[in-house]
Amino acid sequence: MRPLTVLGGVAALGVAGLAYAHLETKLFTLRRVTVPVLAPGERDLRVLHVSDLHLTPDQQRKIDWVRSLAALEPDLVIDTGDNIAHHDAVDPLLHALEPLLATPGAFVMGSNDYYSPTFKNPARYLLPDARGPMRRTPDLPWDRMAAAMRDAGWADLTNRRDAVDVGGRRIALAGVDDPHLDRDEFPETTDDEPALLRLGVAHAPYQRVLNRMHADGADAIIAGHTHGGQLCLPFYGSLVTNCDIDRGRAKGLHGWPGPRPDEPGGEDSTWLHVSAGAGTSPYAPVRFACRPEATLITFTARDRI
Repeated sequence: MRPLTVLGGVAALGVAGLAYAHLETKLFTLRRVTVPVLAPGERDLRVLHVSDLHLTPDQQRKIDWVRSLAALEPDLVIDTGDNIAHHDAVDPLLHALEPLLATPGAFVMGSNDYYSPTFKNPARYLLPDARGPMRRTPDLPWDRMAAAMRDAGWADLTNRRDAVDVGGRRIALAGVDDPHLDRDEFPETTDDEPALLRLGVAHAPYQRVLNRMHADGADAIIAGHTHGGQLCLPFYGSLVTNCDIDRGRAKGLHGWPGPRPDEPGGEDSTWLHVSAGAGTSPYAPVRFACRPEATLITFTARDRI
């Protein structure tokens, strides 16, 4: 076979792979997981986890998909940040979330709620924790976005605790600002009231934050940020996580710091759910073997599974 023929075939395969990776960013998927953590006899609690939308005003298909999630009728919505990727994206975001804002909810911020995306060398993606210097002053309208969510009744968990009433059942929440920007300050323990469920919420699942939430007695921890690796290899998984969590926990339902609590050796672990998120940077609109997602987490009684 001639060398030029081989090179042509490789180039064609690369172009086809890139085209599919761009297409995959539009193949929105709903994941469903069940977490047996509630007290025996408790009825289920359905939590919709939305993360990493990275929304720009022209992404109508994504907006329509987010709006459609309200048909799931969740009991609670958790948004783990990186909602916007454009100065003019707040109004489209609020339109996307509008049907969900009528449901009890809570949120934290991610780096791309504060800072607009910039072009970066693609090779940086392969670094284990690809943080770079941030501009001194946030340049996205994060404050208007957060105010609108609070006005709708969602709990702002930016380095603070709160509680949400869901059908007469109390959900205790502890959250932090984005650990990827080193803005996390874990809130003091002040909540001793009984609760159906205690959740830790963070944008980026850095080990220091997961350890604090585990020690704090969280029944489950909810995070995003990793994009599930974004570019994954079939049968291998993510190449990186963009934080210090291991690749095996780049997305999905796991335990922390050990195996899942329903697995051998996981008796002292906390449930951990990491979302692969629903968006990408506008400068890297590709996903491979890692579809954009939201997750419906069903918390159920321990005696039902």
